[in-house]
Amino acid sequence: MKEFGLDNYLNLEAKQQPTWDSEILLEQVKQELAAQPPLVFAGEVDTLKKRIADAAKGEGFILQGGDCAETFADATADRIRNRIKTVLQMAVVLMYGSSLPVVKMGRMAGQFAKPRSSDTETRGDLTLPAYRGDAVNGYEFTPESRVNDPYRLMQAYNTSASTLNLIRAFTTGGFADLREVHSWNKGFTDNPANKRYENIAQDIDRAMRFMEACGIDANELKSTEFFVSHEGLLFDYEVPLTRLDSRSGAPYVTSGHFIWIGERTRQLDGAHVDYFSRVKNPLGVKLGPTSTKEDVLQLIDKLDPSREPGRLTFISRMGAGKIRDELPRLIEAAQESGANPLWITDPMHGNGMTTKNGYKSRRFDDVMDEVMGFFEVHRELGTHPGGLHVELTGDDVAECLGGSEQIDETTLEERYESVCDPRLNHKQSLELAFLVAEQLVETARN
Repeated sequence: MKEFGLDNYLNLEAKQQPTWDSEILLEQVKQELAAQPPLVFAGEVDTLKKRIADAAKGEGFILQGGDCAETFADATADRIRNRIKTVLQMAVVLMYGSSLPVVKMGRMAGQFAKPRSSDTETRGDLTLPAYRGDAVNGYEFTPESRVNDPYRLMQAYNTSASTLNLIRAFTTGGFADLREVHSWNKGFTDNPANKRYENIAQDIDRAMRFMEACGIDANELKSTEFFVSHEGLLFDYEVPLTRLDSRSGAPYVTSGHFIWIGERTRQLDGAHVDYFSRVKNPLGVKLGPTSTKEDVLQLIDKLDPSREPGRLTFISRMGAGKIRDELPRLIEAAQESGANPLWITDPMHGNGMTTKNGYKSRRFDDVMDEVMGFFEVHRELGTHPGGLHVELTGDDVAECLGGSEQIDETTLEERYESVCDPRLNHKQSLELAFLVAEQLVETARN
């Protein structure tokens, strides 16, 4: 693959890479990864790129959700099913409210690595390597757990493969059939958002019965497309899983359909931007409040020089108090460049805080406000708000403050499970979906 310059990243600074415990084992694992089947296929990746291109034109909406950091222990059938159910329910709410196709994309089957602000963590007199996600080391604060073990890369691959198997089974084997919209709500306790969802489910159920009475066999409603995505962070994982397509001969990262570059690794002269500029996957880039117009223009020229539809997505993560001031100039810069990237809002990462009792959390009202600001900016500029990127779980956790359950700091002590950043639980995710649906309707009216 040298003809594509894929090894040029080796000449550049690669941020957020772990120092592995054994270089010999690392090389063995990389060779083993390179010999494994791809997790996703070029044809699926190209299909997603077309869906993103449609969304960028205002003909669709992207819903991207899942764990902050997946763990090997949580890759169970029940937990994967609950995450899929939550995304499916949110998509139904968005489609019903907006009459737009909703592209479903999980932060799943690969989100096993996380950037960190420091290489080490100190508790009392003990200093250990920072937890960088299950693909690198363990969360438990012990010397044995915090070893940066290369074999975990192989575990990440195997867990991603089993997760993808379940995703494909759930979304094509009848679980995602729109005639099952009521069953997706089973197991979730009563809540105003669940009740609103049930009203939609009843309307869909009546529509399905009407179509059947008319003799319409809507096979396309019996399954759904579901794509997977993660942050492209660890070169020791992504490079061995980069393959040449047998049809076109072009390089694709086969660890996931959609890869994004994080706020901490999007340097124009850095290894991440260079490497991913050379593969054919649709790419995302996180943009925080310090992003400049020059950043946007240079990222477009580097990652999407031919202005290919569906190639580039900008994921804004500004914070509720900054999005209305900072986002407009970035969108205007993209317009001036002649590019048409998809714009997605990530209302989670810019709204972090620490509670008095020591939990990393987010206020649900801040998340909602950033989403509102995202839509307001696009309405003012006449551009399309193309998607939502959220950290969520289908489980009944308490990690983000507020929502209709009125989760407070005391509740966090009872039901906080995240090993990294706080996630919306199922009920908060549905509440957010209803807000987004209302905003999409308001945008269509203007």
